[in-house]
This record gives sequence, C-alpha cells and structure tokens, in this order.
Amino acid sequence: FNEASGGKYVPRAVLVDLEPGTMDAVRAGPFGQLFRPDNFVFGQSGAGNNWAKGHYTEGAELVDQVVDVVRR
Repeated sequence: FNEASGGKYVPRAVLVDLEPGTMDAVRAGPFGQLFRPDNFVFGQSGAGNNWAKGHYTEGAELVDQVVDVVRR
C-alpha cells in the first residue's frame, strides 16, 4: 500500500484483463475506489477462454501498456 493524502491507503496493484467487463465490475464493487484508475489495463475484445489467443494476439497487444504501468 501507498499512503495518499488524507491518510488514505492505495493498494499497489496493476489490474489486467483482455475485456473491459471485469474491470467495470471491480470498479463498481465495494473496493473499486481503492485502486488508482490508471492502474487498470484492459483490452476490448477478450480471448474467449482461448489461451493461445490471449498469449499471442490479444494479450501481446497489451504488453507495452502493462510494462509502462508497472514502471510507474
């Protein structure tokens, strides 16, 4: 956790998924406001439970974004 202004604690987490629906569910949940909005990285199409598609095509497109978020 990092301590933010006002004594608020923010989890040091990067949330990654290939479809936006799961990230929307996290944001709308009871703990969604704890996470920094720029630490959510997601694609638009999803892999449809296809490992190869997630690894070689859809997921490969997100690698640079994920690395940038991790570096911050």
